[in-house]
Amino acid sequence: MEAKIIYFTVNGRPEQAEFPTDCPAQDIKDLFRAAAEAGPYDILKLYNTKGNIINISPQLAPNSPHSCYKLEVVAADCNSELLGSDPAVALGFDLSSMEKRLQSLEKRILTEATETPAIVYEMKRQVESFREKLESVEHLSWLGLFKDMSEGTHKPSPFYHKRTLRKTREECEHVREKFLQMSSLEVSEEVRQYLKTPTFDNWQWEDAEIMVLLQVMYTDLDFISTFNIELDVLQQFLYEVYRRYNNIPFHNFKHCFCVTQMMYGLIWLIDLRSKIDSIDLLIMLTSAVCHDLDHTGYNNAYQINARTELALRYNDISPLENHHCAVAFEILEKSESNIFRNLPTEQYKRIREGIIKCILATDMTRHTEILNKFKAILPVFDFSNKDHRDVLMMIMIKVSDISNEARPMDVAEPWLDCLLQEFFNQSDMEKLEGLPVTPFMDRDKVTKPSSQTGFIRFVLFPLFIELANLFPCLEQHIIDPVRKALDYYTEMEKALEREKQNRAQSDKKPSTSKEPIAHQEPGGTTKPVNL
Repeated sequence: MEAKIIYFTVNGRPEQAEFPTDCPAQDIKDLFRAAAEAGPYDILKLYNTKGNIINISPQLAPNSPHSCYKLEVVAADCNSELLGSDPAVALGFDLSSMEKRLQSLEKRILTEATETPAIVYEMKRQVESFREKLESVEHLSWLGLFKDMSEGTHKPSPFYHKRTLRKTREECEHVREKFLQMSSLEVSEEVRQYLKTPTFDNWQWEDAEIMVLLQVMYTDLDFISTFNIELDVLQQFLYEVYRRYNNIPFHNFKHCFCVTQMMYGLIWLIDLRSKIDSIDLLIMLTSAVCHDLDHTGYNNAYQINARTELALRYNDISPLENHHCAVAFEILEKSESNIFRNLPTEQYKRIREGIIKCILATDMTRHTEILNKFKAILPVFDFSNKDHRDVLMMIMIKVSDISNEARPMDVAEPWLDCLLQEFFNQSDMEKLEGLPVTPFMDRDKVTKPSSQTGFIRFVLFPLFIELANLFPCLEQHIIDPVRKALDYYTEMEKALEREKQNRAQSDKKPSTSKEPIAHQEPGGTTKPVNL
């Protein structure tokens, strides 16, 4: 069986891992976990030679001792000791005492039964077999327990469209348990700083890990102490939010995280903590967390044209955004998940008003209205003016909501693929139901680059440039990457156009098949001739 060899370092110590190419992903993760002597809920990340996080999976590219990867425990339980060379001692087992006790029990059985029962021999045989496996096996889990990799096949996770729209109870409980086990981990300073940058790569983090990172955001912005938020209440709030994001390609929990992480990063980049008070920052971050709750993958145009329950309930006025707000406050109505429960009534009212205002601002039909308001106040912008701050908060969540193209291309492009999946699915449904087809979602008319070039030129740039006019430092952080994205998709569009023209010219070339044609002979007769 073909095997991969991966060279890496742990705390500067060189290591190598060898595993079959068809090895299950979880077994590979356990292998690296064992090498790092990490606990079952510690968060591990693998870095390539460029310093980028790479996925620990069967697709991991083999390397050489001269191009070692770096394995780090980026979040660990500081109250527990890592497993050392003696896992049994680390886990609290006294092997010597256990061995004496077993010998005593064996003698007692022999005395009372006059002969050793067959079951004892069978148990000895199984233990001996187990010992031999432990001594010869190349793969141990973090606990030092044997995993027989020769049996069974790895079952890949089903694609999103094979799952139920809403998360199952089992799916939620599994993630919740994992999150709660991880929630006390101390996230490394390196990751905390990385979390403050627009280059953060969401694809390398699982849902439970993402919840830990969201908890870090609330902690590092001092919301826990400032607003007297109990940690268990914050954790329940984050879990309820996770539960209410659906299994759809784009508007899912990872998108919620990306928007929140961009908001968080912008707050630090422009030093917003020194310009507006903490309650507005809390409104902005929580609005980002909740902004697409219970999105089903169909936009407002579809909701209105199909006369859905949401469109009827909200009278065709921003049905989705109104619904996202309603779900957010359903979560916050429950005491166990109400992160604002210790605040005075007046503060709660201000937060509620702010969250509603921010989430409703994400309706793209209001884009021009909100942008024009911001442009009008920009020359005289005053951070002490509440109306000015309100418009800025709406601009901030709008920028965060559509900020994927400000990220590195290897992070941004997969998001575009996810978005087009949702778009094409909606247009297919519109055609099936005889509804007006949303032009920019029609798979028969839209290409990947064409979907982006116009959007970047006429939506992203005007919005991002105005925010950068207020905060010039954003030029390098969000304007330059978007400019590169536009160049990338423009070149892709040109390449597709050239390919289309070449195909058209190829189709126009005369046929080379030897078909008989009529040739005029002298005397007026015709004769078939083969070319």
